[in-house]
Amino acid sequence: MKIGPVNAADYLNKEVLKNIIYLTLAIILFFFGILVYGIILNLREVPLSEAMLKAGFTEIKNPKLIVDRRNYTLGVYEDSVLIKNYKVSFGKSLIEPKTRAEDKATPVGVYKICKIFLNHRYHKYFQINYPNLEDGANALRRGWISQKEFNEIKFQFYYEGCTKYNRLLGGDIGIHGIGELNYIFKNLPFVFNWTNGSIAMSDENIDEIHSVIREGTEVVIK
Repeated sequence: MKIGPVNAADYLNKEVLKNIIYLTLAIILFFFGILVYGIILNLREVPLSEAMLKAGFTEIKNPKLIVDRRNYTLGVYEDSVLIKNYKVSFGKSLIEPKTRAEDKATPVGVYKICKIFLNHRYHKYFQINYPNLEDGANALRRGWISQKEFNEIKFQFYYEGCTKYNRLLGGDIGIHGIGELNYIFKNLPFVFNWTNGSIAMSDENIDEIHSVIREGTEVVIK
């Protein structure tokens, strides 16, 4: 029996629809499998309190955060002793350290937590003093900013703690949680860089870090 043009078209449409359904189900199952694997990895993570005891500390008196852009980690240190490493994400651009506003890059250097926001769109936000003196001096040498702008950065650095957003160098950089999409992003077993240059981690992890850091805590980004 021959298939007419109309019936052949219906048959092809049904086959295409069936393939789309199969492909959609395969994508859903793949994504579900990734999340399950990420959940298993997170369940194996040792809490900060337990990591402290293993390192021989009952409290952290001189906290220091070291951020490694190559390994996508943020380490909590007591002086020079590593207590625990956390998985983190960075700015969308990791080719070069941050030097300009809107470059979506994470800065490199030695900074301090200058302000802590407990209610933020990304759960918690620890602002760092970018641009610092080194960032400002480097921009001044290259002719990117004027002496007046550098003097403003210098004044803010020494007397205000947090340096303000600079029209050329940018600013408003810090360490923050994820917020609304926390459950999905924290369970991805791979790193997805999505920030404006800030350092992002799960809401649960930033809560742990908040328990030991304070304004003035040193943050080294390398």
